Parts: sequence; C-alpha cells; structure tokens
Amino acid sequence: MSFYLVQFLSGLATAATLFLVSSGLTIVFGVTRIVNFAHGSFYMLGAYLGWTLVERWGGTPLGFWGAVAAASLAVGLLGALMEVGLLRRLYRSPELFQLLATFGVVLVVQDAASWIWGSEDLLGRRAPGLRGSVDILDQPFPLYDLVLIGLGPLVLGLLWLLFNRTRWGTLVRAATQDRDMASALGVDPARLFTGVLFLGSALAGLGGALQVPREAVNLHMDMAIVVEAFVVVVVGGMGSLTGAFIASLLIGQLQAFGILVFPQITLVLVFLFMAVVLVIRPYGLLGRAEDAPPTAASPGPPLIAATGVARWAPALLLALLAAVPLVAGDYALIVLTEVVILALLAASLHLLIGLGGLVSFGHAAYFGLGAYGAALLVKHFAAPMPMALAAAPLLAGLGALAAGWFCVRRSGLYFAMLTLAFAQIVWSVTFQWYGVTGGDNGILGVWPPDWAAGKAAYYWLTLALAGGALLLLRRAAFAPFGYTLRAGRDSALRAESVGIDVRRHQWLSFALAGSAAGLAGGLYAFAKGSVFPTLMAVPVSVDALVMVLMGGIQTLSGPVAGAALFHLLETEAMSRTDWWRLVLGAVILVLVLAFPKGVAGFVRDLWTRGRDS
Repeated sequence: MSFYLVQFLSGLATAATLFLVSSGLTIVFGVTRIVNFAHGSFYMLGAYLGWTLVERWGGTPLGFWGAVAAASLAVGLLGALMEVGLLRRLYRSPELFQLLATFGVVLVVQDAASWIWGSEDLLGRRAPGLRGSVDILDQPFPLYDLVLIGLGPLVLGLLWLLFNRTRWGTLVRAATQDRDMASALGVDPARLFTGVLFLGSALAGLGGALQVPREAVNLHMDMAIVVEAFVVVVVGGMGSLTGAFIASLLIGQLQAFGILVFPQITLVLVFLFMAVVLVIRPYGLLGRAEDAPPTAASPGPPLIAATGVARWAPALLLALLAAVPLVAGDYALIVLTEVVILALLAASLHLLIGLGGLVSFGHAAYFGLGAYGAALLVKHFAAPMPMALAAAPLLAGLGALAAGWFCVRRSGLYFAMLTLAFAQIVWSVTFQWYGVTGGDNGILGVWPPDWAAGKAAYYWLTLALAGGALLLLRRAAFAPFGYTLRAGRDSALRAESVGIDVRRHQWLSFALAGSAAGLAGGLYAFAKGSVFPTLMAVPVSVDALVMVLMGGIQTLSGPVAGAALFHLLETEAMSRTDWWRLVLGAVILVLVLAFPKGVAGFVRDLWTRGRDS
C-alpha cells in the first residue's frame, strides 16, 4: 500500500505541472482561439531562464522562489510581445495562419535557446529547504514534489478568483462566451488579448521554471509538453479551467500507474485515454459545443477551373519538370524527388483542410503507413517494387478509413486532436514492435531495382506516379464530390438540409487523403532506402500543415507551391548554417506577415487584379 500511495503522489506532482502549462493554453485558446504551438517553447524558456536565475540567486529559499517568479514574469512578457508584434497583425487572417506564425516562433526559439544555453542537458540545483524527502508509510517521497502537489490547487483557486472576482476576469469570460458582443459593448480586444497572452505564457514559464529541481533542462522539452498540454485541454474541455484541472489529475495518475499495469503501451496510453473520452464525450469532460469549429478553414472564393492558357499550366509544369534530368546533376534530382513527394503529401492534406475544413494534426500516420507497408513487403516478402508501391496507398487508405470513422464525428480542435491520437497510436506500435518493424532501428535496405536505381530514372518514376495522383486529387476537387465537401465545410446544416450526407463525404475524403499520403510514403521509402518511426511523428504532421499554409489553403496550387518553398528553404538553410531552424522560422514569420493568404493565394490575387484592370 505504501508503494501505491507513493505512486499516487507522484502522479499528483506530475498533474500539477501539467495543469500549470495546460491552464495557460486553455486561457489563451478560450479567449483568442489561437492554437498556440509556441506554448511549449515558453515552457522551455521558463525552464532555461529558471535554471540561469536559480544558479545565480537560488542559494536561499527567497532567492530560489524569486528566481522562479522572475522567470515566469519574463516569459509572460515575451508572450505579450509575441501578441503585439506578430499575432495582432494576423487576427483578420484565417485562424490557421496564426498557428503557422506560432510554429515559426517555435523554430526561432529552439535555435535561440541552443545559441544561448548550448545543446547539452542542464542539471539544476535542488530547492533550498526542500532537498530531502519524507517517509510516507516507510516509503521516501521528495519534499519538493509535495510542494508542487499543493501548488496545483492553489493556482486553480487564484485563477478562479481572478476570473470570477475581478473586472478583468469578467471581461475575459465575456469575450470567451461571445467575442463579438463583448467588442460591441466597448471591450478593447487588443488589450484583452495582450493580457491573456501574458497570463498564459507566464503560467507556461512558471511550469517550466518549477521543473528545474526535478529534471534536466533540454531543447526537447517544448514539443513533448505542448502535445501533452493539448491532450489535457481537449480532455478537460476547451476553455474550462476546472476541466483542465480534472484532466491533469486523471492523466497524471494514468502516467503514474500505466507503467505498472500496461508497460507495453505506456507511450500511447494518454492518447488512447483521450480517444476514448472524445468518443464518449465529444466536447471533453466539461466542454461545450461551439457554434463554429475554431480551426476550420475559412470559406474563400469558390474554386474555378482555369480557362484559356492557364488551363495548360499543370501540363506545362510537368513537361518542364520531366526535362530537368537533362540539365541537372544528381543532388538537384534528389532534392526535386523529395519536393515532388512532399507536394503529394501536402496536397493530400489540403483535400481535408482546403475542401473539407478538417484540420488534421496526425496526417503523418498515413505517410508512415505507406512507407512501412512498402518496406515490409520488400524486406519480409521480397515483393517487387511495383507491388510494394501499389500496397502503400492501399494500407494507408485502410488505416485512414478505420481512423476516419471515429474522427469525422468530431469537429474543430476535437477532430484535430483525435487525428493526433490515432497517429500517436500508430507511431507507438511501430516504435515498439521490434519483431516486425524493427522498432527505432527502422527497416533498412529498401532500394529500387536496377531499372529504377538511377537518380534520373527514379525521379521520372516519382514524377509520373505523384503527378498522376495530384491530377486525380485536382479532378476530385472539381467533381461533385469536391463541391459537396466544400458545401459541408461552409455550412454543414444547409448541406444536410438539401440531402447531403456530410459525414459520409468527409469520411471518404479522409480515406482518399490517407491513400494519397500513403503513396507519397511508399515513394519516400524507396527514395531514402530506409524507413523509421520518425516518419509518423508529430513534427512530420506539423511540417505537412506548414506546407499547406505557406502555399495557401484557398488554391489547389497552394500545397504544391508550399511544399516546394518549405523544402527548398529547409534544405538551403541546413546546408549553409547550423542555425537553420532560426533562419527557417524567421522566413516563415516574414511570409506569414507579407502573404497572409499564402504564396499561391497572393499570386492568384495579383493575377485577378491584373485581369480585372
């Protein structure tokens, strides 16, 4: 019993940290509707700043807690600066471009932190006066963790007082319930959003600074915590602090006891829990239905098939790309092959976002399923490459068909997080099933046969298959199927009133997008000669989302342009500097500010204005 009690208390200490971070995310999203990927970066900055200040002042209890408070306030100021200098300029842009901007901040912060503190893990000193442990039924338990356990309910109580007993809190709650009405009654949204970003970022920084005595500070803290924080927010219910607190408690205990009861699935247990909760309670434990999904693609002008000379642009582009091997070297062909593959991946995701208004955070799962499907057939069954490439979209499509049946029953961020849950489940199985997938060692030796082994030959093969798939996706966009998807995106209620089964069409689009991503994954496996579980990881899904947004979600050429621009920028930055993330992040921020509709959307507007004039 003493052992289980200590495990229970450890789960409470973990829950306290999760609540501090997720409460800030809940507040920010509830008021501003911003899916803030940079929230994890603020947590990491809080840890690094806390480590620096604790090393200087942390010899006494007053110095230690003063350092923690100072780190939290500094991170809060950085969050307010991000709102004033960046996000405030994007409030009239589609909400997904705000997500893209915060991703650019993530890249900048990662390299900035590496430049300032280095890439090595940093071990902080213990909290003065709390360095020992206490015996609980003859089992030692850290004193510092007991303080964290008490800190969680204290912060919840203070936040409740702030939002329920102050004028500022009343305004925040009013804006959360009805932003337009609050603005009509004289509430200044700009000042309110700045305060909200300050508070949310300060809470993230506080959570990070409090981790200094518990774990090593490193550059991987941001993505790890932000995914867990999103899980907590979604399970608890969007905008509900009490729900976030309850979800933190449940997930903390799940992590504490899951390793004892389910040791084989500990990596994915939290996501399984989230998937079950969302299936049973569509809006989380204490959430409520929203009038409009906050992450749905904004309705744009209707897609119109090109006429005149412009209708031959895709064929002309394919012809030019097919002629590249006649003048380019091997390195250029390798890069272009990857660009073509990533263009297909981005276009498959655009089918969901641009046409269906369905934002997926786990699209890499189907890219990885296609890659592993092709690699397993070659490695374990000695299948020829054509058969492996044919199996890749089939396996990925079946996986998307199964996952999509659950996902399309939700909308907005709940849909996005459910797709992430399924992606993490697939990644966990791939990562831990050593006997079949090779685990983190991956599968090696997946090379094309002799007739396609040359760089030019494989490039032409990739261009033919991916180009054909892109043309099919384009055909689907202008078919009744595509118009039906857009009808469900713009107004599901009106579409259903005229007899359209919106959910069934979204489900089919999910399977079609998964199949196209699977073909891209199969081509990628033979291009690289190996596959690893990282193909299914969260960063790959985020990269695909960034490609779509950089190009523009309101044009069919957007994902192709975005994939080319993103990969070429990434490749160029990596080849020229060690700080390539900072350079890439800065370029993304500039593009977001200069082209709020994406690069292809900007070009389309220029073309339209020139034609009309």
